[in-house]
Amino acid sequence: MKASDLFIKCLEEEGVKYIFGVPGEENLDLLESMRESSIKLIVTRHEQHAAFMAATYGRLTGKTGVCLSTLGPGATNLLTGLAYAQLCGIPLLAITGQKGVKENWQGNFQIVDIVRAFKPVTKWNTSITNAHTIPKFIRHACKTAEAERPGAVHIELPEDVAAEEVTGEPARRVKERRPVPNHTAIDTAVKLLEAAKNPMIIYSAGANRNKIHAELRNFVEQTGIYAVATQMGKGVLSDEHPQSMFSMGIHKKDLVHNVLDTADLIITIGYNIVEYPPSVWSKHKKILHIDFTPAEPDEYYNPDAEVTGDISTGLRLIREQLKTTYENNHLQEERTTLHKKLHSKPPECWPPGPKQVVYKVRKALGNEDIVCLDNGIYKVWFARLYPTYAENTLLLDNALATMGAGLASAMAAKMVYPDRKVVAVVGDGGFMMNSQDLETAVRMQLDIVVVILKDDEYGFIKWKQEQMGFAEFGMQFGNPDFVKYAESYGATGLRVEKDQCLGEVITTALDKKGPVVIECPIDYTDNKELTGDLSKG
Repeated sequence: MKASDLFIKCLEEEGVKYIFGVPGEENLDLLESMRESSIKLIVTRHEQHAAFMAATYGRLTGKTGVCLSTLGPGATNLLTGLAYAQLCGIPLLAITGQKGVKENWQGNFQIVDIVRAFKPVTKWNTSITNAHTIPKFIRHACKTAEAERPGAVHIELPEDVAAEEVTGEPARRVKERRPVPNHTAIDTAVKLLEAAKNPMIIYSAGANRNKIHAELRNFVEQTGIYAVATQMGKGVLSDEHPQSMFSMGIHKKDLVHNVLDTADLIITIGYNIVEYPPSVWSKHKKILHIDFTPAEPDEYYNPDAEVTGDISTGLRLIREQLKTTYENNHLQEERTTLHKKLHSKPPECWPPGPKQVVYKVRKALGNEDIVCLDNGIYKVWFARLYPTYAENTLLLDNALATMGAGLASAMAAKMVYPDRKVVAVVGDGGFMMNSQDLETAVRMQLDIVVVILKDDEYGFIKWKQEQMGFAEFGMQFGNPDFVKYAESYGATGLRVEKDQCLGEVITTALDKKGPVVIECPIDYTDNKELTGDLSKG
């Protein structure tokens, strides 16, 4: 068979269902091999968007998401998506084409050393120069991408190698068991807990990614310990649970941080310092680190004990051995106060503010429906105020924090969960970075709703500019008529007018078929709250 045939057979063995990408002439043998395979090619309008879609697919399934590009500019367009997956801990495989390694009649045309360029944003990458190594390298790539901590990998397939005749079979995919934590580590953790008077839990993206929600719920209920989510951990413990203290904010004097200040031991679950700086909450507290991998050393994060291995097993072993329970009546009162301050219905105003947007989106969706956020100041408000009831139902990025990923995330989420409602909330700046892939959503007939918060400026950066005492400069831009823009692609366009309720417009949009774009003006006056002391409301 051709080497490209073997390549595709290896991906099929890995369970790959989709490849997202923009093909080039160096990929043509691979495309021909894919044409009659079980793998579906999702052609996007930009490579970055393809990488974002593949990453979200990997985030939601735990299996390696796959994206494809040609050489040179196509490959460099994938770079941001790889960094997104790498920093967020998402399994992703990027496949790029390349000129022939044995004979290249085009000289240096479009030649960039992509393997070297991708090295800082991948766990592993390589160029295949011998077709017989394809099974080994694909098995290694997917195994590496999915191993804790997950991340991005890359394989370059030159066009002459792809066309070679080769014999071989895919390397068999074997389901692996994660190692269980060491019993001595469990004993140390139990002793640390027994010495604490007021422990609290911070659960993070690592817990959300690996579906340990059931064991976390058992742990908090048996021990009486209360738990706080990071932004990317929201949903692992339902915010309806009486021991959920909701989510950490952006501000060092936020409401939830006041509660953390009272703890004498912090138990981190699935935590990585890339997601939320420990300097905000650690304050020289004792720390128990529970994760699949050891803690990354940091000036503000040096755990007193580490339980490394399968998180669910670690929590269960500690729970079974721990005899202490904690009476936290003061936290019950704090939770009631927090719930009222964070989740009460905000007053109506025009244009709507971020608090209204969060409230209206939450009211329009069910407990397991999905919200996908791009990056902007509204992300802070959703992380703070949006009650989340199930894991991976609020998808945001607080690691690379890249703009342009919200639409892609919603599209991939709808592919993984076609029976759930999916809403993307994006800023006008972030949306326009990859808005051309609205055509892809239309072509795929994806029933998604995209709420564009329109303020005609880079609002998050403007807010920071104001905090630094600088004059307003360089933040404004123009926008298209988003209703007409959506309609030009064949999507439905709606606009929130002064006499309309945003919630009703969202509900109307959710009942329609295909992509629906809602243009909604936004008043960020509420942002002034983020500049002061949030510890009192």
